[in-house]
Amino acid sequence: MTTTRRFDFKQLDVFSEASLKGNPLAVVLGADGISEERMATFANWTNLSETTFVLAPQHPEADYRVRIFTTSTELPFAGHPTLGSCHAWLEAGGVPKGQEIVQECGVGLVRIRRSDYGLAFLAPPLLKSGPLEVDVLERVRKGLGLPAEAIVDAQWVDNGAGWLALLLKDRQQVLTLKPDYYQLRDLAVGVVAPWDPEVDGDAAQFEVRGFIAGDGMPEDPATGSLNAGLAQWMLSKGLAPSAYVVSQGVTMGRAGRIHVERIGDEVWIGGAVVTCINGVLTL
Repeated sequence: MTTTRRFDFKQLDVFSEASLKGNPLAVVLGADGISEERMATFANWTNLSETTFVLAPQHPEADYRVRIFTTSTELPFAGHPTLGSCHAWLEAGGVPKGQEIVQECGVGLVRIRRSDYGLAFLAPPLLKSGPLEVDVLERVRKGLGLPAEAIVDAQWVDNGAGWLALLLKDRQQVLTLKPDYYQLRDLAVGVVAPWDPEVDGDAAQFEVRGFIAGDGMPEDPATGSLNAGLAQWMLSKGLAPSAYVVSQGVTMGRAGRIHVERIGDEVWIGGAVVTCINGVLTL
């Protein structure tokens, strides 16, 4: 006979002030005791880009610990699961030890703060940076159907999720991409371009799309980890102002808004989170 337990469960929309316009996240609270195999099975079943499990912390400075699963693998870090898990933990009555909230996850401790637009996490250090290898860049170029002259720059911006990134000239180039996911298999590809205020308005300063070929959701509607890596790259090269807003998810019918802010030497990535579903999960 299989033993089952009941857990508090939330489904959230991250990087949006309105339900159904951001990036959905499933969060299982009080998940201590759920086996890794069961976590992975449930995350696969949700068919969301990520599902998180909130656990008691192991590090004395952490307020809680989180494990992050895609439909196929566990991630050491991801952005929208970080903000969503924090929102769920606070909403469930979590009280941080200090002014900031400290999350424990695969990359270590991640600081989170409250902001005027919701929550923001401190971008973790890049695990891999620098120019793309020639063969990787060519594969990505073909997979996105881009002529060589369309690519302004390309870099690794991997902070735990494997991201590489391409900078294009304008927003429309980003929005009209039709990726060949077979060509891009096993790669996490981010594409960014600046908005033209005269053409695109001033609601955001950059357009971003994130492609994860081979995952259950091959395009991500609003991506914290990618935008954290992009911010560190673009700010270090003087390609972006110290505070800006990213638009993401337009081609998917979403309206993600990611806020980026450099404070001193720190880069913070934030946005709004709304709860769509409160329930009880039986596992």
